[in-house]
This record gives sequence, C-alpha cells and structure tokens, in this order.
Amino acid sequence: MLPDDLAMAAADDALVVSPRVRIPRRELEIRAVRARGPGGQHVNKSATRVEIVWAPGASTAFDDVTRERVVAYFARRLDKTGRMRIASDTHRSQLMNRLEAEERLVTLVRRAIVPPKVRRPTKPTRASVERRLDAKRREGARKQERRRPHDE
Repeated sequence: MLPDDLAMAAADDALVVSPRVRIPRRELEIRAVRARGPGGQHVNKSATRVEIVWAPGASTAFDDVTRERVVAYFARRLDKTGRMRIASDTHRSQLMNRLEAEERLVTLVRRAIVPPKVRRPTKPTRASVERRLDAKRREGARKQERRRPHDE
C-alpha cells in the first residue's frame, strides 16, 4: 500500500480484504512502540514499530460461517482474549511500518476466508482393482516359491 492508497483507505475507513469483506478500522487497535533494528540513535528515541491488535471473533466484517472459519484458521495466533497481534518494524518510518502491518493482516485474512475444498470420495476403477489383486497374487506366488518344499 502506498501513501496515496492510505488516503483512499482513510476515506472509507476500512481495510478492504475482498469485495465482500472489509475490516472496519475501528476494530483495529494500532499502537506505535520503540523499534529495534536499523536506525542508529534514531531507533532509540522514535516509536516506529507498529503493532495491530485485532479480535477476529468479535469482528463485524464477516458472516457467522466465515467468522468461525477465520477464528479456526487463526486459532494458534490468538491470545487468551481471542485477539491476534501483527507487528512490523522493518522500516524506519512509522507510516511504512503501519502500511506493511495492515497489508500483512489483509493477506492473512484473505487466506483465512477461502472455503476449504470439499473432498469428493472416488471409487477405484475396475481395471485398477484388477491390477492390484493381480499384483497381490504374483507377490503371494513369489513368496510361496521361496518356502522349503513340504515332504508328504
């Protein structure tokens, strides 16, 4: 997201995940804290690291079915209160870190809202069943030949 995109995003006040899913910015808790990493002395006095805290279970961006899917997808990322945290401190600019964190959140939510593919069980073909049984017979015959001859 570029600064021009930020102006457009601020205008409609929602993170656009898909045409149907928009996360209202009021649901996001955005905080700036002191970062580590590049910046020299600058890093010690500037709050450039951005953390976004969001509770997908309480979000109004989804219908009930999608919300359950998203919460299940993020289950390992959620804390005890059901909130997830995304942080960025790769840039020296707070704005760039905020844009990166928002983009990361959007990317994760896009993955989470995709419904899983329904597995349709298939039936093996008659030819494949015959090949499997034929192979079993050949293997059994080979093992039979390895046995010691039986005296009668």
